Amino acid sequence: MSDIDALEKELLAQIGAAESQSELEQVRVDALGKKGRVSALMKTLGGMSAEERKVQGPLLNGLKDRVNEAVHTRKAALEEEELNRRLVTERIDVTLPVLAQQTGRIHPISQTIDELCAIFADLGFSVAEGPDIETDEMNFSALNIPPEHPARQMHDTFYLEAKEDGSRDVLRTHTSPVQIRTMLTEEPPHRVIAPGRVYRCDSDQTHTPMFHQVEGLVIDRETHMGHLKWVLEEFCKAFFELDSISMRFRPSHFPFTEPSMEVDIRCRRDGGQIVLGEGDDWLEILGCGMVHPKVLQYVGLDPDVFQGFAFGVGIDRMAMLKYGIPDLRAFFAADLRWLKHYGFPSLDIPSLAGGLSR
Repeated sequence: MSDIDALEKELLAQIGAAESQSELEQVRVDALGKKGRVSALMKTLGGMSAEERKVQGPLLNGLKDRVNEAVHTRKAALEEEELNRRLVTERIDVTLPVLAQQTGRIHPISQTIDELCAIFADLGFSVAEGPDIETDEMNFSALNIPPEHPARQMHDTFYLEAKEDGSRDVLRTHTSPVQIRTMLTEEPPHRVIAPGRVYRCDSDQTHTPMFHQVEGLVIDRETHMGHLKWVLEEFCKAFFELDSISMRFRPSHFPFTEPSMEVDIRCRRDGGQIVLGEGDDWLEILGCGMVHPKVLQYVGLDPDVFQGFAFGVGIDRMAMLKYGIPDLRAFFAADLRWLKHYGFPSLDIPSLAGGLSR
């Protein structure tokens, strides 16, 4: 018993002398960890007789409980000391005037979204919004995406917990459901863009699990490919602030458009830079197409009467391309140094008349 008392006094003294949480954790591990001194004594109970265990068991368990309690008490005291220290050293006088070097900056994504909205507003588009959490029906079925499509698999889509009826909501994988909601709640003609966050299971230098898209939709009685090409050409010229731009449309496939196309713009690759509007190379920037008749039928429109086109643009990549940002992940790193370099003054409001990125 004297050995146990001596060990307890020693451990309690070490706990009381710990000056930081890291020191306290080391004392706890030395005493109660798998190879700790108290744990080693506890293991000896298995080799004792029943009578010895009746005596030593309560003593060792009591030692363990008291050491645990002392650790928790000291931890709480250290946390309170740390909080008081931070309250003193990190105090900010909010009555002081704001220093010029401490003014905020507009994030490049926010700036790019404002630029896109300004351009499409000038083309007669309005902005539509929808929820980030969507039904499987709105995110896939309404857009003519079949159940066996790879986009509906777990490896590509974030699914939420199943409901009582077995259905599962998703984090929307595109902003196309906003187009469906618009067509279901409003009468044609439609001319809208839908900027917002979207989510997919992907992460590398050019992909993140959450990113931003803007999708556009035009529905009317007389809408054709010529209208689509003109809108995209005017958008690209305005966004990249070029007098002229060369574009090519390549056949592709999207379940919700027919025909479907991917759009490239002419560019020149000079070292690590991409110069738009000149050269002999091409850069893919977006996907588009004429709205599939099945999508029109889903929202109650007659494909023989109404036609339309849709397009989708990655906002993050457009910002990277325009402002020379090399890594997509930096957008979400919350690094103030990066934001001071790439950010925009708070009053730098995009305007076609004054220049988008002036």
